[in-house]
Formats: sequence, C-alpha cells, structure tokens
Amino acid sequence: MEHPQARWYDVFETEMGWVAVVAGDGGVIRMSLPEQTFEQAYDHVRPQVEQAELDADAVRDVRCMVMAYCAGEINSLDDVKVDMSGMSPFFRSAREACRSIPSGETRTYAWLAEQAGNARAARGAGQAMAKNPVALVIPCHRVIGSDGALHGFGGGIGLPMKERLLRMEAVNNPALTV
Repeated sequence: MEHPQARWYDVFETEMGWVAVVAGDGGVIRMSLPEQTFEQAYDHVRPQVEQAELDADAVRDVRCMVMAYCAGEINSLDDVKVDMSGMSPFFRSAREACRSIPSGETRTYAWLAEQAGNARAARGAGQAMAKNPVALVIPCHRVIGSDGALHGFGGGIGLPMKERLLRMEAVNNPALTV
C-alpha cells in the first residue's frame, strides 16, 4: 500500500505580491503567481493545502529563492525542484522543455510542442502551460505566440504580469525585446 507523501505549505509576501507554495519530498507541487492579496494566493493552492501542513521552515529554501526572484536579485528559479509525478508524458515533456528556456529569452508554443515530441501539438503545449501548477518555476511566461505576441497567462493580472516578468528578466539579459 502506497503511503501519501508529506506536504508542507506557506504563503508569503514578495515585492511582486503574495505567493503560496505547496511542496513535498519530491519538490514543489503547486505555486501561485504573485497575487494582490494573501487570500488570492491561498485560494490558488487551496486543494493541495487541505493535504498539507503549514510549515514555513520546510519550504524556506523555495521561499527565499522566490523572494529573491521577485525582487529582481536572481533571474530564474532553475534550482527549485518540481514534483512532476502524476503528469501526462506530453505535459511533463512540455514543462521540462519550458524549464530549459533561458531567462531573458522566449520560445513559441510550436517550439514547445516540438521539444515535447509532437510538433503538431502547439495547442496541447499551450494547455500544458495554461494548466502549469508551478508558474514562475516552470517559466510559462517565456512562451509566446508564433507571431511574437504575448498570449494567455494566469494570475490576478494576466498578460500584464507576463510582460512584467519578461521585462524583469530582460534587465538581467538585455537581448530580450518585449
């Protein structure tokens, strides 16, 4: 019989807003984008929180990295481990490909689909990003339309947040023009 893994969560304020994170032994399971209120961030992870224990110490490293990222002190969250168990093979491949996009650069949904093993599944790659459980860590804001336009993004302020994240990363990598 399989035992459920231990899970911990925290909700904290960053320079960009409130972020909620749920993690387990396998890494981060769910994370909100920066939200305007504690409640909005918490609501984003509510289903996972019901199976987790509030423990800021257990997620301290993730919290510190997210706070540094939101303050513009670091330009990626590549070192944060993500629990990708339970994801379909295509979604897992698309999300792993997304994590390979360097900070300050963008790729298209078509590129993401090709990297995930199905060049004709750009819409599927879009769904993998739309249902991304750990935005920021799996940097779906770096994925853009084939026309170069910003498309689809969650969070309380949507596309303006996507643009803000891309501009913030461009400060550290002036090659990006948004």
